[in-house]
Amino acid sequence: MDLVLDPPHGVAPIRLGMTYDEALAAVTEAFGAPRQAREGLIAADLDGIGFQVLLEKRDRVTAVELWWPGEVRVSSTRVLLDGDDVFTTPARDILRRAAARGWTVDDSEDEYPCVTGVSLGFTRMTSQEVPRDRDGLPLCSTSVLVADEDYYATPASDLLP
Repeated sequence: MDLVLDPPHGVAPIRLGMTYDEALAAVTEAFGAPRQAREGLIAADLDGIGFQVLLEKRDRVTAVELWWPGEVRVSSTRVLLDGDDVFTTPARDILRRAAARGWTVDDSEDEYPCVTGVSLGFTRMTSQEVPRDRDGLPLCSTSVLVADEDYYATPASDLLP
């Protein structure tokens, strides 16, 4: 299975702006019963990939976050951005290609680079034994978040219900 990142619209079958009920129905239909479903969060596991739907504002989907399966775990599910699997392609390559598309890459925080305006957020940290680059960071991202264009411009306190 491929999960295709579609910034700033979501990750199919989840579209940003869906209501809680719409998102719950979409997750259940596509992946089966979620692991967790409560106000503000719907979480599922897809072949080892963590899939979280965040509803941070008025019962509407504000972001979708996907998590790498973890050390020594193998998944046949790919998380794709323009054809590149974000969990197996070096993060520097993903960010370089994003910049080549004309997107604004903010890598001022090495462990949490993001692409503003689209919005894509990456995590490059883990305590697990993984291949690392010359700076000691995991070679590949360990999570990716897709949100709307203003997500990184909005103070976190404004996202709370």
